[in-house]
Order: sequence, then C-alpha cells, then structure tokens
Amino acid sequence: MEVVERVLGGPLPLRVRAWDGSEAGPEGGPVAVVRDRRALRRLLWDPNELGLARAYVSGELDVDGDLGEALSLFWAMARGGGIRKVTVKDKLSLVGTGVRLGLVGPRPRPPAEEARLSGRKHTRHRDRAAIAHHYDMSNAFYERVLDPNMAYSCAYWTSDAPDYGVEDAQRDKLELVCVKLGLRPGMRMLDVGCGWGSLAIHAAKHHRVHVTGITLSEQQRDFVLERIAAEGLGDRVDVRLQDYRELADEPFDAIGTLEMGEHVGAENYPRYAQTLFRMLKPEGRLLLQQMSRGAVAQGGGSFIETYIAPDMNMRPVGQTVDMLEDTGLEVRDVEALREHYVWTCRAWGETIESRWDELVALAGETTTRVWRLYMAGSALAFEENRIGVHQVLAVRPTAAGVAGLPRTRAELLASESV
Repeated sequence: MEVVERVLGGPLPLRVRAWDGSEAGPEGGPVAVVRDRRALRRLLWDPNELGLARAYVSGELDVDGDLGEALSLFWAMARGGGIRKVTVKDKLSLVGTGVRLGLVGPRPRPPAEEARLSGRKHTRHRDRAAIAHHYDMSNAFYERVLDPNMAYSCAYWTSDAPDYGVEDAQRDKLELVCVKLGLRPGMRMLDVGCGWGSLAIHAAKHHRVHVTGITLSEQQRDFVLERIAAEGLGDRVDVRLQDYRELADEPFDAIGTLEMGEHVGAENYPRYAQTLFRMLKPEGRLLLQQMSRGAVAQGGGSFIETYIAPDMNMRPVGQTVDMLEDTGLEVRDVEALREHYVWTCRAWGETIESRWDELVALAGETTTRVWRLYMAGSALAFEENRIGVHQVLAVRPTAAGVAGLPRTRAELLASESV
C-alpha cells in the first residue's frame, strides 16, 4: 500500500489484495487484486493510465467487483490530484521497499496486443495500418460482440421496455440516419467508413437507394460483400477498399459517415470536410455522427490509442461545425446522443461477459480483457461527460437556398416515422 499510494500520489479509494492474500485499504466496494508483483513494477515505470491498463490486460491486476465502479473511483482520485508524476527523488526513496518486494527490475515488456505503428501520422499507409489493427482483428469476434446488423457506433435507444435491446436501438439509429438524410428510392448515397455494412444495407433494403460504401479494412470489405450477396442487394450496394482521399468527383444525393471522423486526424480534418462537400450534389444532405471531446485533451487517451484506435482525434463539436461550414456546407441540426452511448457500451459489455469463454477461446484472454476494459472505461467516460457524441446534419446549398428542406427538427422527424 505504501508503494502504490506514493506512486499514485494519495490514499487509494478502494481496497487492495496482494498476491500473498494480504489486504489493506477501505472496506466495501470493489477490490483491486494485485495477482503478480510485476503489476507494481509496471506502475513504477509508468505511474499512469497506461501502466494500470498494461497490468490489467496482462492479468497481473484484476478487480473483484464492479470494474466500472473501480474505474470511477480511480478517475475521482485523478481529478482530486492523484496519479501525480513520480520524480527521480520519489523513485530513489522507493528503492528499499521495491527491492524487498522484488519490484525493482527492467521495464516489463508491453502486452503484444498493443499497436505498433511507424511513419508520420495520418499518411495513407499509417491510416491503413491503424484501421487494420482494430478492425481486421477478427470478423468472428465482432459478430459475437455486436448486434446481428454489425453496427459498431452509438445506438439510438427509444424504449426502456424489457424486451428492447441493442439490436433494436441500432436499427432505430440506422432508421434515424436515413430519415434525417431524406432518402427516397433511386437516390445515390455514399457511406464513408462503412464498417460491416449496417447503414449501407439498411438504406438499400428499406429505402431502396443505391449505396457506395468505402472502408480501409479488408476484412470489413469481404464481410460486406458476403452480406450483399446473401441479401440479394448486389444491384444496389457497392463496397470499395478505398481511402476517402482517393474519391473521384461523382456527387451523391446523400452522404452518411458514422464515427469515421475520429480516425482522420486534426491536420487532415479540413480536407475530410472538403471531400464531403465535394461529393455532395447541390441540395444533398450529409449526416455525420462523431465523438467529441474538450479542446485540451483531443486524443482518445493512452489506453484507447495504444490498444484500440491509434492516432484517434476528437474535438469540441463546435470546431467540427466550424470546419464543415468553412467548406460551404450549411449545418441544419446538431443532436447530442451522449447518454445513448452509455447504454450502448454497457450492452456490448454485457455481451462480452455473457460470452466470455467463447471470446477467450476465439481471441485469447488478453484481447478479451482489453475489450472488457474498453467497454467499462468508455461507458464511464460518456456517463461522466468526458466524451460526447453528436449527429450533425448539413446540406450543400445552392445560390437559391435548399428547396424542400424542413426548417426544424420537428418538421424533419415528422416527415417519416422512426
């Protein structure tokens, strides 16, 4: 306890159980279980979120009780000034205790599941590698975590009925997007960052539009092609392995892009926004769903960027709106869905727990622990308003305005049932 509290800069907010069975700290609530002294060595080398994450995903540190509650207590400690930077003097003063506990030694090797990218950020080569790290992990794994439509973005929860679940909420999200886009049979729609095809297939199947989807993930592209064939939608859906920077001029009636902008990077976002403008016909609509964060911390955090989404970037929603409007787009509506992501992450987390043994057999225990921590931490981040998510509706206007576009959200949503 002395070692941990001096490293973290204050009293621990939860009880700790060491590898020898000894315990200390406040009773009640979750218990941090230090299964291996190597976990403390990781904290000595990296007394921060990444050190804790490495110890957890490697199985050296565990939580007996609710993981989300434990993370919440740690975040509260951090906000109160804990998890301070450990100075050289601090480290020297801990040497005696560290030697006695067998903690002193070389930095432990990071888990193999960490992303290791090279080259300058957000080049086409590095972006492909970043996408492959996360999305090319295993289609089979994602099939067991996501709903049958394979929607991997914030759902839209319209009911608290006991039989209403994440599959229903994802369906309602896809329909909400299509309604906001004003899709009509025969329209041409572009899906930028199409994932496993949930939006493209929903739009083609239920709104009879022609959809072109683009992705950088080979496994996603192959999966969508199989889904298109199974649904008999080959004449209405085309999916390409393509970077948004490679799109040729072929304007569409509508564009949907769900949680793709986080992968673009701050320096490239103006180009991304300009591409969206260029690919829209006059009077065409854009629906962009994107996570947001405060102006100071725009990354995903060390755990997310190391294990989940390398080079991730988020910004305040106002900055996104500014960059869209700088291209000439007219932003007509912004809707916050933050609470919906809390419920979505919790639903995915419950699925992981219910299929734990199956997922471990498929992807290994370390990867499955990454995902358990990912879902618990993400739900907490949205719940505490450290990260938000918004749907932004924009239109490419003409000199004469935009004929027929509803003037209010009420008019828009009244045009069709969701």
